[in-house]
Amino acid sequence: MHGVEAVVLVGGKGTRLRPLTLSAPKPMLPTAGVPFLTHLLSRIKEVGITHVVLGTSYKAEVFEEYFGDGSRLGLELEYVVEEVPLDTAGAIRNVADKLREPDVMVFNGDILSGVDLAGIVDTHREHQADVTLHLVKVQDPRAFGCVPTDERGRVQAFLEKTENPPTDQINAGCYVFRREVIDAIPAGRPVSVERETFPGLLEAGRRLQGHVDATYWLDLGKPEAFVQGSADLVRGVAPSAAVAQPGEFLVLDGSNVHEGATVKGGSTVGANCTVAEGAVLDGAILFDGAVVGEGAVVERSIVGAGALVQAGAVLRDAVVGDSAVIGARCELVGGARVWPGVVLPEAGVRFSTDA
Repeated sequence: MHGVEAVVLVGGKGTRLRPLTLSAPKPMLPTAGVPFLTHLLSRIKEVGITHVVLGTSYKAEVFEEYFGDGSRLGLELEYVVEEVPLDTAGAIRNVADKLREPDVMVFNGDILSGVDLAGIVDTHREHQADVTLHLVKVQDPRAFGCVPTDERGRVQAFLEKTENPPTDQINAGCYVFRREVIDAIPAGRPVSVERETFPGLLEAGRRLQGHVDATYWLDLGKPEAFVQGSADLVRGVAPSAAVAQPGEFLVLDGSNVHEGATVKGGSTVGANCTVAEGAVLDGAILFDGAVVGEGAVVERSIVGAGALVQAGAVLRDAVVGDSAVIGARCELVGGARVWPGVVLPEAGVRFSTDA
């Protein structure tokens, strides 16, 4: 990977994951025991890239406070703050002054992927492309922009979401740019890669190459995907050098899980948590200091730092903010979200009639 460096875009506000992102940027939320960005950085380091520039904006200071200069991960990290929203291409152009290699690998900071990173660079260089895009095949491409390619993988067009997509290939949010292409992006204003940069390059006859595969790929932007991604990391379904020993669940230091509790489905129990007798965690994420009472059920749900789920409560596909209290025998299902510090009384919210 000589001559390659990385840019990771982590400036978004993560509104789809609120209330969790009220206190931390999305890439810093705990995922399989560490901030999600740790998994991506570990994969970047694993393929031999060492210089990484983070394009930050929302709660920018949190990244440097945690990762510092990157030496703990064997990386050289630099930070560039985006003062106003610049969209994807604008954000890439905003970090140009920190770049020093001929090829720049760009990542969206909320994508969990198993793609062969070195393979994307090989494709880029083999075809002498101006930009190479990771394209992933999905079962239902209607919710995404589609990217058709010719028989040699050359990108033909960028199509908006449509009910009848001509291909199952979508933009997976990972690119390799030739450095001079980044320098040509207009500076100081919002620029979209999909709507301006890439179509402009095609129109100019430049080579955009697709690297197509069907490896693991997941956008962690929504709570249900965030839960799935964390569970897949814990179980080893999704690759990460930051997960030492994949297994059915992960319990961090200082936590007390009663021997009569059930923990499964790739659940993560954060540091200094308490899980009482008879509780069931299935595909759950407990942030540090969370407490789950006797007989409570937490399935495919996220419980924020210091939150309390009291005895007999049921959470299914729910999100509980930091320091919130879910009263005994409450029942939260189907995407329910509780904001930080909110206290729900005993049986105060139910979806069943047997209160």
